Amino acid sequence: MLKLNVGALISIFITIAAMGVPQTTFAARFANQFAEFELPPQWQCNLEGAEWVCQNSNQSKKRDAIIVLAAKIKGDMDSLDQYKSYLRAPKNFTSAQGKPVKSDPKYSKERNIEGQVWIDSLHLESEIPGYYTRYLATVKQDIGVLVTYSISKEKYGQYTGDFETMVNTLKVFRKAGGINVMPQNQNLFDGAKITTTLDAGTVFPPSQQITGGTPDAPKKKPAEEDNSLFFLLVGGAVVVFIIWKRRQGRG
Repeated sequence: MLKLNVGALISIFITIAAMGVPQTTFAARFANQFAEFELPPQWQCNLEGAEWVCQNSNQSKKRDAIIVLAAKIKGDMDSLDQYKSYLRAPKNFTSAQGKPVKSDPKYSKERNIEGQVWIDSLHLESEIPGYYTRYLATVKQDIGVLVTYSISKEKYGQYTGDFETMVNTLKVFRKAGGINVMPQNQNLFDGAKITTTLDAGTVFPPSQQITGGTPDAPKKKPAEEDNSLFFLLVGGAVVVFIIWKRRQGRG
């Protein structure tokens, strides 16, 4: 009977398990005049008026998620306390189909990222019907900065890991010289709204607009699913080993 090396057998199964667990590789660091962070592969950012818009360059994935960055000269409405108060309240807007939409706030809190304090908030259907939007807002010297991360609720679990990495690498700064910003007296959040400034065809064509729906709980993150696959395959290796040992004993 052919004798197998037990260590080699288990190593084979672990290798197979590792092959089945996808790993996210970040390909580039995006930087503009006031912020920078790591982007996943195939993502790119373009300037749309006074806002920067980042999406997957793959057309089939373009509407899954979107990032919008905006900045403005600091005014009376720009402070961390005012940002937090604004983001704690539900948002109301009219969808591209003319339907009224009211957001569902999930949380609003302060968060320190790379030494900078941000207001971190999550809403469902505050910018686009059927999407979660995460807001990061802060004040740096004489500018207010807003970064929004919007994900289709059907794809929430697939993108939260990538977006968390982007948030964790987010840096804000104030470079000398000119900067693409909104007017000082404009509301930072209203000026960067996707539904009013960015859905005219360049970001989400009208045929691709989602009409909204009832809130769904975020799906399980891919990492959790990957871990389940890993342990299942390792468990299979143990079962094969036990069967092999029993057959060896009988021989």
